[in-house]
Amino acid sequence: MTLRDLRMPDQRHPEKAHRPDQEQPKKPSWIRVKAPISEGYKKTRDIMRENRLSTVCEEAGCPNVGECWSQGHATMMIMGEICTRGCTFCNVATGRPDTLDAFEPGRVAHAVQKLGLKHVVITSVDRDDLDDGGAEHFAQTIRAIRHRSPSSTIEVLTPDFLKSKPGALETVVEARPDVFNHNLETVPGLYPTVRPGARYFHSLRLLQKVKELDPTMFTKSGIMVGLGEDRQGVLQVMDDMRAADIDFMTIGQYLQPSPKHHRVDRFVTPEEFAGYEKSAYGKGFLMVSATPLTRSSYHAGDDFARLRDARMAKFSRA
Repeated sequence: MTLRDLRMPDQRHPEKAHRPDQEQPKKPSWIRVKAPISEGYKKTRDIMRENRLSTVCEEAGCPNVGECWSQGHATMMIMGEICTRGCTFCNVATGRPDTLDAFEPGRVAHAVQKLGLKHVVITSVDRDDLDDGGAEHFAQTIRAIRHRSPSSTIEVLTPDFLKSKPGALETVVEARPDVFNHNLETVPGLYPTVRPGARYFHSLRLLQKVKELDPTMFTKSGIMVGLGEDRQGVLQVMDDMRAADIDFMTIGQYLQPSPKHHRVDRFVTPEEFAGYEKSAYGKGFLMVSATPLTRSSYHAGDDFARLRDARMAKFSRA
Protein backbone atom coordinates (compact mmCIF):
# COMPACT_ATOMS: atom_id res chain seq x y z
CA MET A 1 0.00 0.00 0.00
CA THR A 2 1.37 3.43 -0.97
CA LEU A 3 1.33 6.01 1.84
CA ARG A 4 -0.14 9.40 1.05
CA ASP A 5 2.07 12.45 1.35
CA LEU A 6 -0.24 15.08 2.83
CA ARG A 7 2.20 17.82 1.86
CA MET A 8 1.27 17.28 -1.79
CA PRO A 9 -1.98 19.05 -2.77
CA ASP A 10 -3.30 16.28 -5.06
CA GLN A 11 -2.78 13.69 -2.32
CA ARG A 12 -4.00 15.96 0.46
CA HIS A 13 -7.21 16.73 -1.44
CA PRO A 14 -7.90 13.87 -3.86
CA GLU A 15 -11.55 14.91 -4.09
CA LYS A 16 -10.48 18.32 -5.46
CA ALA A 17 -7.84 17.11 -7.92
CA HIS A 18 -10.30 17.05 -10.84
CA ARG A 19 -11.58 20.58 -10.17
CA PRO A 20 -10.48 23.34 -12.55
CA ASP A 21 -8.08 25.87 -11.09
CA GLN A 22 -9.70 28.95 -9.59
CA GLU A 23 -7.87 32.24 -9.92
CA GLN A 24 -6.45 33.42 -6.59
CA PRO A 25 -6.76 37.22 -6.41
CA LYS A 26 -4.06 39.32 -4.77
CA LYS A 27 -4.74 39.95 -1.09
CA PRO A 28 -5.42 43.55 -0.08
CA SER A 29 -3.18 45.33 2.43
CA TRP A 30 -5.51 44.68 5.38
CA ILE A 31 -5.19 40.89 4.97
CA ARG A 32 -1.42 40.46 4.94
CA VAL A 33 0.36 39.06 8.01
CA LYS A 34 4.00 38.58 9.01
CA ALA A 35 5.77 35.23 8.78
CA PRO A 36 5.97 33.36 12.11
CA ILE A 37 9.53 33.60 13.49
CA SER A 38 9.29 34.46 17.21
CA GLU A 39 10.76 32.37 20.02
CA GLY A 40 7.29 31.94 21.49
CA TYR A 41 6.11 30.51 18.18
CA LYS A 42 8.98 28.02 18.13
CA LYS A 43 8.33 26.98 21.75
CA THR A 44 4.65 26.29 21.04
CA ARG A 45 5.54 24.39 17.88
CA ASP A 46 8.04 22.25 19.79
CA ILE A 47 5.48 21.37 22.48
CA MET A 48 3.01 20.32 19.78
CA ARG A 49 5.66 18.14 18.12
CA GLU A 50 6.83 16.57 21.41
CA ASN A 51 3.26 15.53 22.23
CA ARG A 52 2.54 14.38 18.65
CA LEU A 53 -0.47 16.69 18.40
CA SER A 54 -2.17 18.18 15.37
CA THR A 55 -3.43 21.77 15.36
CA VAL A 56 -6.07 23.34 13.16
CA CYS A 57 -3.74 26.35 13.07
CA GLU A 58 -1.37 24.41 10.78
CA GLU A 59 -3.77 22.00 9.08
CA ALA A 60 -6.19 24.73 7.99
CA GLY A 61 -3.42 27.22 7.14
CA CYS A 62 -4.63 29.89 9.58
CA PRO A 63 -3.14 33.34 8.86
CA ASN A 64 -2.94 34.13 12.58
CA VAL A 65 -0.68 31.22 13.55
CA GLY A 66 2.36 33.45 14.10
CA GLU A 67 0.55 35.81 16.47
CA CYS A 68 -1.28 33.12 18.43
CA TRP A 69 1.62 30.68 18.80
CA SER A 70 3.97 33.48 19.86
CA GLN A 71 1.64 33.88 22.88
CA GLY A 72 1.50 30.13 23.53
CA HIS A 73 -2.05 29.77 22.17
CA ALA A 74 -2.82 26.83 19.88
CA THR A 75 -6.06 25.14 18.88
CA MET A 76 -5.69 21.39 19.32
CA MET A 77 -7.19 19.25 16.56
CA ILE A 78 -8.04 15.80 17.87
CA MET A 79 -8.91 12.50 16.15
CA GLY A 80 -6.24 12.74 13.48
CA GLU A 81 -5.52 15.04 10.57
CA ILE A 82 -7.67 13.38 7.89
CA CYS A 83 -11.33 14.39 7.56
CA THR A 84 -14.17 12.30 6.12
CA ARG A 85 -15.74 15.39 4.52
CA GLY A 86 -14.57 17.35 1.50
CA CYS A 87 -15.74 20.94 2.02
CA THR A 88 -14.56 23.10 -0.88
CA PHE A 89 -13.22 25.89 1.36
CA CYS A 90 -11.19 23.74 3.76
CA ASN A 91 -7.48 22.91 3.68
CA VAL A 92 -7.69 19.93 6.08
CA ALA A 93 -6.84 16.67 4.29
CA THR A 94 -9.71 14.45 3.10
CA GLY A 95 -9.85 10.65 3.07
CA ARG A 96 -10.09 7.59 5.32
CA PRO A 97 -8.87 8.49 8.82
CA ASP A 98 -6.72 6.32 11.07
CA THR A 99 -8.13 4.59 14.16
CA LEU A 100 -8.55 6.76 17.24
CA ASP A 101 -5.55 7.14 19.53
CA ALA A 102 -6.71 6.29 23.08
CA PHE A 103 -3.75 8.16 24.57
CA GLU A 104 -4.43 11.41 22.72
CA PRO A 105 -6.67 13.01 25.42
CA GLY A 106 -3.84 12.62 27.94
CA ARG A 107 -1.29 14.14 25.58
CA VAL A 108 -3.58 17.10 24.90
CA ALA A 109 -4.02 17.64 28.63
CA HIS A 110 -0.24 17.48 29.14
CA ALA A 111 0.32 20.09 26.41
CA VAL A 112 -2.35 22.39 27.89
CA GLN A 113 -0.63 22.16 31.28
CA LYS A 114 2.84 22.73 29.83
CA LEU A 115 1.68 25.75 27.81
CA GLY A 116 -0.09 27.10 30.90
CA LEU A 117 -3.27 27.81 28.95
CA LYS A 118 -6.00 29.65 30.83
CA HIS A 119 -8.40 28.97 27.96
CA VAL A 120 -8.05 26.09 25.50
CA VAL A 121 -9.87 25.39 22.25
CA ILE A 122 -10.33 21.77 21.15
CA THR A 123 -11.55 21.03 17.64
CA SER A 124 -11.48 18.00 15.35
CA VAL A 125 -11.86 16.66 11.88
CA ASP A 126 -15.24 15.18 10.91
CA ARG A 127 -15.30 11.48 11.75
CA ASP A 128 -18.34 10.08 9.93
CA ASP A 129 -16.64 6.67 10.15
CA LEU A 130 -17.30 6.52 13.92
CA ASP A 131 -20.69 5.58 15.39
CA ASP A 132 -20.69 8.59 17.70
CA GLY A 133 -18.75 10.93 15.39
CA GLY A 134 -16.00 11.10 18.02
CA ALA A 135 -18.23 12.52 20.78
CA GLU A 136 -16.79 10.26 23.51
CA HIS A 137 -13.24 11.20 22.44
CA PHE A 138 -14.18 14.87 22.90
CA ALA A 139 -15.59 14.06 26.34
CA GLN A 140 -12.46 12.16 27.37
CA THR A 141 -10.29 15.08 26.25
CA ILE A 142 -12.37 17.55 28.26
CA ARG A 143 -12.14 15.35 31.36
CA ALA A 144 -8.37 14.89 30.95
CA ILE A 145 -7.83 18.66 30.73
CA ARG A 146 -10.05 19.25 33.76
CA HIS A 147 -7.92 16.74 35.70
CA ARG A 148 -4.55 18.26 34.76
CA SER A 149 -5.56 21.94 34.58
CA PRO A 150 -8.69 22.42 36.70
CA SER A 151 -8.61 26.22 36.43
CA SER A 152 -8.46 26.26 32.60
CA THR A 153 -11.65 27.07 30.72
CA ILE A 154 -12.45 24.81 27.78
CA GLU A 155 -14.00 25.63 24.42
CA VAL A 156 -14.93 22.89 21.97
CA LEU A 157 -15.42 23.42 18.24
CA THR A 158 -17.21 20.25 17.19
CA PRO A 159 -18.37 18.56 14.00
CA ASP A 160 -22.10 18.43 13.28
CA PHE A 161 -22.58 14.75 14.30
CA LEU A 162 -24.90 14.51 11.29
CA LYS A 163 -24.37 10.78 10.76
CA SER A 164 -23.86 9.82 14.41
CA LYS A 165 -26.02 7.62 16.58
CA PRO A 166 -28.46 9.35 18.97
CA GLY A 167 -26.86 10.76 22.09
CA ALA A 168 -23.60 12.00 20.56
CA LEU A 169 -24.28 15.65 21.31
CA GLU A 170 -25.41 14.81 24.84
CA THR A 171 -22.09 13.04 25.46
CA VAL A 172 -20.13 16.23 24.74
CA VAL A 173 -22.47 18.54 26.63
CA GLU A 174 -22.43 16.26 29.72
CA ALA A 175 -18.62 16.66 29.86
CA ARG A 176 -19.37 20.37 30.49
CA PRO A 177 -17.13 22.45 28.27
CA ASP A 178 -17.41 26.16 29.02
CA VAL A 179 -18.14 27.07 25.40
CA PHE A 180 -19.76 24.90 22.73
CA ASN A 181 -18.86 26.10 19.23
CA HIS A 182 -20.01 24.71 15.92
CA ASN A 183 -19.57 26.80 12.79
CA LEU A 184 -22.33 27.30 10.23
CA GLU A 185 -19.52 28.49 7.89
CA THR A 186 -21.73 30.19 5.26
CA VAL A 187 -25.25 31.14 4.23
CA PRO A 188 -27.67 28.25 3.50
CA GLY A 189 -27.81 28.89 -0.25
CA LEU A 190 -24.08 28.17 -0.61
CA TYR A 191 -24.12 24.85 1.27
CA PRO A 192 -24.39 22.64 -1.87
CA THR A 193 -21.15 24.07 -3.27
CA VAL A 194 -19.24 25.10 -0.12
CA ARG A 195 -20.26 22.52 2.50
CA PRO A 196 -21.91 19.70 0.53
CA GLY A 197 -21.67 17.06 3.27
CA ALA A 198 -23.49 19.21 5.84
CA ARG A 199 -27.03 20.56 6.35
CA TYR A 200 -27.57 24.16 7.44
CA PHE A 201 -30.65 23.59 9.58
CA HIS A 202 -29.15 20.49 11.20
CA SER A 203 -26.16 22.57 12.32
CA LEU A 204 -28.45 25.33 13.57
CA ARG A 205 -30.59 22.83 15.47
CA LEU A 206 -27.45 21.28 17.02
CA LEU A 207 -26.57 24.61 18.62
CA GLN A 208 -30.13 25.23 19.72
CA LYS A 209 -30.22 21.81 21.39
CA VAL A 210 -27.06 22.58 23.39
CA LYS A 211 -28.98 25.40 25.08
CA GLU A 212 -31.92 23.08 25.74
CA LEU A 213 -29.60 20.54 27.37
CA ASP A 214 -27.69 23.15 29.40
CA PRO A 215 -29.02 26.73 29.35
CA THR A 216 -25.90 27.96 31.22
CA MET A 217 -23.45 26.80 28.52
CA PHE A 218 -22.17 29.49 26.16
CA THR A 219 -22.80 28.74 22.48
CA LYS A 220 -20.82 30.13 19.60
CA SER A 221 -20.85 29.91 15.81
CA GLY A 222 -19.13 31.55 12.88
CA ILE A 223 -19.29 32.19 9.17
CA MET A 224 -16.88 33.26 6.47
CA VAL A 225 -17.65 36.04 3.99
CA GLY A 226 -16.28 36.46 0.51
CA LEU A 227 -17.64 33.11 -0.70
CA GLY A 228 -20.42 34.61 -2.83
CA GLU A 229 -23.01 35.56 -0.21
CA ASP A 230 -24.72 38.96 -0.03
CA ARG A 231 -25.35 41.23 2.95
CA GLN A 232 -28.99 40.21 3.30
CA GLY A 233 -27.94 36.56 3.50
CA VAL A 234 -25.50 37.34 6.32
CA LEU A 235 -28.16 39.28 8.24
CA GLN A 236 -30.55 36.33 7.86
CA VAL A 237 -27.93 33.98 9.34
CA MET A 238 -27.64 36.37 12.28
CA ASP A 239 -31.41 36.17 12.82
CA ASP A 240 -31.31 32.37 12.57
CA MET A 241 -28.49 32.22 15.13
CA ARG A 242 -30.33 34.46 17.56
CA ALA A 243 -33.50 32.36 17.17
CA ALA A 244 -31.31 29.41 18.27
CA ASP A 245 -30.12 31.50 21.26
CA ILE A 246 -26.47 31.55 20.16
CA ASP A 247 -24.40 33.88 22.36
CA PHE A 248 -21.29 34.60 20.28
CA MET A 249 -20.89 35.10 16.53
CA THR A 250 -17.63 35.29 14.55
CA ILE A 251 -17.32 36.60 10.99
CA GLY A 252 -14.07 36.44 9.03
CA GLN A 253 -12.78 36.75 5.47
CA TYR A 254 -12.55 33.53 3.47
CA LEU A 255 -9.04 32.95 2.12
CA GLN A 256 -8.53 30.44 -0.67
CA PRO A 257 -5.96 27.76 0.36
CA SER A 258 -5.12 26.63 -3.20
CA PRO A 259 -6.29 27.02 -6.82
CA LYS A 260 -8.41 23.86 -6.38
CA HIS A 261 -10.47 25.33 -3.55
CA HIS A 262 -13.61 27.47 -3.75
CA ARG A 263 -12.72 30.81 -5.27
CA VAL A 264 -12.68 34.07 -3.34
CA ASP A 265 -15.67 36.03 -4.59
CA ARG A 266 -14.39 39.29 -3.13
CA PHE A 267 -12.45 40.78 -0.23
CA VAL A 268 -14.83 42.36 2.25
CA THR A 269 -13.57 45.71 3.55
CA PRO A 270 -12.88 46.46 7.22
CA GLU A 271 -15.70 49.01 7.09
CA GLU A 272 -18.18 46.32 6.01
CA PHE A 273 -16.99 44.08 8.85
CA ALA A 274 -17.60 46.94 11.30
CA GLY A 275 -21.12 47.23 9.89
CA TYR A 276 -21.72 43.50 10.40
CA GLU A 277 -20.48 43.78 13.99
CA LYS A 278 -22.85 46.66 14.72
CA SER A 279 -25.79 44.77 13.19
CA ALA A 280 -25.00 41.62 15.17
CA TYR A 281 -24.83 43.46 18.49
CA GLY A 282 -28.11 45.13 17.56
CA LYS A 283 -29.69 41.70 17.18
CA GLY A 284 -28.74 40.72 20.73
CA PHE A 285 -25.51 38.71 20.61
CA LEU A 286 -23.53 38.87 23.83
CA MET A 287 -20.25 38.86 21.90
CA VAL A 288 -19.29 39.51 18.27
CA SER A 289 -15.94 39.30 16.50
CA ALA A 290 -16.09 40.54 12.91
CA THR A 291 -12.81 41.46 11.21
CA PRO A 292 -11.02 40.25 8.07
CA LEU A 293 -8.66 38.04 10.12
CA THR A 294 -11.24 36.77 12.62
CA ARG A 295 -11.20 33.00 13.01
CA SER A 296 -13.13 30.80 15.46
CA SER A 297 -10.27 30.54 17.93
CA TYR A 298 -8.63 33.92 17.36
CA HIS A 299 -8.27 35.71 20.74
CA ALA A 300 -10.60 33.05 22.16
CA GLY A 301 -9.36 33.44 25.72
CA ASP A 302 -9.81 37.23 25.83
CA ASP A 303 -13.15 36.89 24.08
CA PHE A 304 -14.33 34.32 26.62
CA ALA A 305 -13.64 36.74 29.46
CA ARG A 306 -15.61 39.45 27.63
CA LEU A 307 -18.41 36.96 26.93
CA ARG A 308 -18.69 36.11 30.61
CA ASP A 309 -18.68 39.80 31.57
CA ALA A 310 -21.38 40.54 28.97
CA ARG A 311 -23.65 37.87 30.45
CA MET A 312 -23.15 39.25 33.97
CA ALA A 313 -23.94 42.75 32.74
CA LYS A 314 -27.09 41.50 31.02
CA PHE A 315 -28.28 39.74 34.18
CA SER A 316 -27.56 42.80 36.31
CA ARG A 317 -29.75 44.91 34.01
CA ALA A 318 -32.61 42.41 34.08
